[in-house]
Amino acid sequence: MSAEKTAYGAPAGPAGGAVRRTGLAKALAVVVALECLSIVVQAITAGSFLNGNDSMKDVHAKGAAAVIVLALIQLVLSVVHWRKRGPGWLALASTALLVLVVAQAAVGGSHNLAVHVPLGVITFGVAVALATWVWQPRRGA
Repeated sequence: MSAEKTAYGAPAGPAGGAVRRTGLAKALAVVVALECLSIVVQAITAGSFLNGNDSMKDVHAKGAAAVIVLALIQLVLSVVHWRKRGPGWLALASTALLVLVVAQAAVGGSHNLAVHVPLGVITFGVAVALATWVWQPRRGA
């Protein structure tokens, strides 16, 4: 009988038992959580800036760079994870997130709020969906 693999690439545990994550899966989960948190911070700094706190504009711009770097790290980890028999869709979703955050930074830099705000909501939704998935406990077969 062949050993089943979990979404995290580790052998599946006993029926109904929780499965331990590999080091790579743990790193990916942490980066996804940090990405989601950094996007929340972006929303907070944007709201503060739009409410008249001009000093938050620079914080928001620097935060965009952090969001992009985290998305790039997430993409690299998700591709490595996929190559080690992790889910391919996670690498595709991480690619989409990177494209979204780069587009978001470009649109924000052009001060087009009519696109920047809704794109930010979409980006946050994708990040939350990814964070929800990677942090769900996995069960053995």
